[in-house]
Amino acid sequence: MSEATMEAPSQQVAVVIPCYKVRRHILGVIDAIGPEVDAIYCVDDRCPDASGDFIEQQARDPRVVVLRHEQNQGVGGAVMTGYQRAIADGMSILVKVDGDGQMDPTLVPLFIGPILKGQADYTKGNRFWDLSNIRRMPLVRRVGNLGLSFMTKASTGYWDVFDPTNGYTAIHANVAARLPYASISRRYFFETDILFRLNIMRAVVCDVPMDATYGDEESNLKIGQVLTEFSYKHARNLFKRIGYRYFLRDLSIASFELLAGTCLLASGVLYGGWHWWQALESQQASAVGTVVLPSIAVVSGLQFLLAFIGYDIASVPRQVLHPLFAPFRARRRD
Repeated sequence: MSEATMEAPSQQVAVVIPCYKVRRHILGVIDAIGPEVDAIYCVDDRCPDASGDFIEQQARDPRVVVLRHEQNQGVGGAVMTGYQRAIADGMSILVKVDGDGQMDPTLVPLFIGPILKGQADYTKGNRFWDLSNIRRMPLVRRVGNLGLSFMTKASTGYWDVFDPTNGYTAIHANVAARLPYASISRRYFFETDILFRLNIMRAVVCDVPMDATYGDEESNLKIGQVLTEFSYKHARNLFKRIGYRYFLRDLSIASFELLAGTCLLASGVLYGGWHWWQALESQQASAVGTVVLPSIAVVSGLQFLLAFIGYDIASVPRQVLHPLFAPFRARRRD
């Protein structure tokens, strides 16, 4: 048993495995899960291959519990079903592992360690930690992850995490119990949307270095979907996070920096652009004031916005929440 588990023997660990077209790999994933795990929830997400029946017939691990969806809900829906059942069963830490063999189940102690030690509320894998291993990642995924990572940093507020599409995660049940399940994206945007919701709660998130295995599994994530759906949802979450964080829950110097920067930059661009267009149409030189004033506004606006971004980066959550939520979860059970 891992050292992390020995330090907190009362903490029960559950693994949630969303199952959709994973019959070739799922038994191997289950067999590789170590003794530090107390329960394994396999969620058959209306799999056309009847993964749930296959697991019940072939798996010999007594920890396995099969859950079924009558309709396909996507990976996010499957994970949330596993979370809710694990929380109802009294589990303390919930680890999400894919059933396609890409994630090494022997790494579970690394993911639950920071949570057991009170250093994090949520941990996630980072395949970019060791740069020498990046070459093993397909080029399309490599480029896509780099772009998605920057958008995720901005929309979630976790500027110190990377590899946002990594689905190898662990969360304390006290925090998972307070997630707004009805509002979370249920498909491929699930991991990123979870991070956004966690930042609204001010939960502590940390990366766990890991390698990934790419074999004969097929990814259902399309580039066009990333560029359209993901971009829209990142922008939506960015504006919602800023509204919640800087104007609804709190009002800080960064709130005024954002307002001043936005107003100055917008007015400078609009005023300067209008006079530039007028000068171009009339073929006459612009007055000095119509050049200097918008230039000052644009430069000042950029400085205010950079100051706001610096404040936002420095305000990443640092205090773990799950000990504070324990009394609320106990009341719900009572």
